[in-house]
Amino acid sequence: MKNLKFLILVIAIALINCERDDICSAATETTPRLIIEFYDASDTEELLNVSRITVYREGIFTDEDGVTTEPIEESDKIIKEYDDEDAYVFNVNNNKIALPLLVGPEGQPPITVRYVLEKDTNLRIEDEDPLTNSNIDIIEITYNTEFVYISRACGYSSYFNSLGVLRETDTDQWIANIEIEETTQQSIKDENTTHVRIYH
Repeated sequence: MKNLKFLILVIAIALINCERDDICSAATETTPRLIIEFYDASDTEELLNVSRITVYREGIFTDEDGVTTEPIEESDKIIKEYDDEDAYVFNVNNNKIALPLLVGPEGQPPITVRYVLEKDTNLRIEDEDPLTNSNIDIIEITYNTEFVYISRACGYSSYFNSLGVLRETDTDQWIANIEIEETTQQSIKDENTTHVRIYH
């Protein structure tokens, strides 16, 4: 009987000391991805699918000898979850993508991440005519990392500030213009809004 009372007392103390933030809710905002929407360059308020787009972070298909092989099949790691920075989008018609950014040390010089955006991927993988090919543009994203405490259970989240996005110049660009949304104030704190518009 004495042991039973002691056990009940221990359980009661444990329940009283258990705070709400001991469990991180699935609804809690975590490190956000960069949300990009694609718009019609001739009608800038109209969303426009990019035909057969493939998107991946530069370098994930480069081997130890520096040889890059472009993806040829769908990934089981489609860009959905933040914690897989080697995930990619392959050969889809879409007007919106969410890109994971690399988390760097707080207060350090800006981080630069480059993403390959390939339009008309189907021409590269299906058409044997060398005169018909996909079109690759590369965007360069720069930002600073800020760590924000969420709770004891959830730990820290990363925000990205001083956002900059540039298109690398080449002779055959399908991206007409890139614009950072004013509402973001060059900061990425959640995935509830579009951060960048790409016109094509």
